[in-house]
Order: sequence, then structure tokens, then C-alpha cells
Amino acid sequence: MTRSDEPRVKLAQVRFVSTAIEPIAGFYAALLGVSVPLNEHYLELPAGPASVGFSKVGFTEDRGPHAACPAGLAAQQGEIILDFTADDVDAEYLRIDNLGATWVMRPTTLPWSRRSMLFRDPHGHLINVSSATTTEFTHSAPAHR
Repeated sequence: MTRSDEPRVKLAQVRFVSTAIEPIAGFYAALLGVSVPLNEHYLELPAGPASVGFSKVGFTEDRGPHAACPAGLAAQQGEIILDFTADDVDAEYLRIDNLGATWVMRPTTLPWSRRSMLFRDPHGHLINVSSATTTEFTHSAPAHR
């Protein structure tokens, strides 16, 4: 296996999953010293090269094909999701599948112009890998919108 110095996927965000994101997001906004309009489904706070995100339980998985998310694998209250970006999610799919990922959501185009896949690593941690589907989102490369 050949390795390069440039990672194939890059950390974009650490995302907290909660049934109520506004209180925890408010805490982190105050900690980081930033303001952000709060909402009950999803938001992200700038935190240097990556961001800190917050999503309501089921927010991402509920927007993909329901058959793609086997029972018991979706994000639960209190979990953390590592969000990575890739140039091409579909090009990374087989490579990641061969690493032993347990799929929560196979590559899916989401309504906010991201192509995303969500899986659990061999220890059960949630990992999201996404890429832009339009040039409008390519420049800022957010993990989710």
C-alpha cells in the first residue's frame, strides 16, 4: 500500500448529536466567542480550519434512503460524528468499504448539495465523508448544509 503526505479525506468538523442542540451549541458558541443563529436541526460554529457542528438525532439519516440505515446504526443522543470531506465520495466508497466500515448510509446526494456517506468504524464511531455536488459549495466545502 502506497501512502502520500496528502490525506485522501480531510477533517472538516467534529459534530455533536443531541435531541436538543440549542443548549449545547449555545455553550460552544460562548466558549469560542462566536455568534450563530440557533435552530433545532443543524448548525456549525467556526473553530479554525475545522468547525464544531451540532445535529439533531436522525437529522442526516432521515434525509437519505431509509432502507440504507439499518436499525440501531443511526446516530444516538450524545454521540460524536467526525465529518470529513473528499474530492469524490464515490471514488472513496470501495476503499472505505474494504476497511471494514459498517454502513449507516451509503453514498447519497442530500438536499443541501452534498454527496455523503455515513458509516461506523470498527470500534463503532460514526464517520461521515462528503463532497460538494455543485461548484457553489466546492469553495467553502462545509460538511453539511
